[in-house]
Amino acid sequence: METKEIQKLIDFIAQSGLDEVNIETTDLKIKVKRYGSAPVISVASGQSAPAPVYTPAPSALAPAAPSAPAEPVVSANLITIKSPMIGTFYRASNPETPSFASVGDEIAPGKVVCVIEAMKLFNEIESEISGRIVKVLVENATPVEFDQPLFLVEPI
Repeated sequence: METKEIQKLIDFIAQSGLDEVNIETTDLKIKVKRYGSAPVISVASGQSAPAPVYTPAPSALAPAAPSAPAEPVVSANLITIKSPMIGTFYRASNPETPSFASVGDEIAPGKVVCVIEAMKLFNEIESEISGRIVKVLVENATPVEFDQPLFLVEPI
């Protein structure tokens, strides 16, 4: 089972409102438990290795909130840079270095805007557009989901 399929399954379970779900096949075992606001999900393949634990962003398992604007719209022509994967968002390569991209910075295609750590690999996320960073939507060192908005960019 691929990561995207697991994420879709988790989202489906989250919308159901269940507090605990166990799914087991011959080569996959998934156990999802929700303890208050901090969910714990264990996924195990085979029987030789211990089950790795994956804790997604709370919004991945929280029930859908009533539709309300999440943030004020700065301009109608803003472009969103979204996360291409599940992982932990970092604005810089390490705590001693400046952020890859901050509010007011101009970016161009190929410029690294952040790093997402997934499965102990640090993936540089490059901009595919030219523009100016208007807003950073994610706090440093927090979990992000696939397709989660990270930055708002005003095209130039």
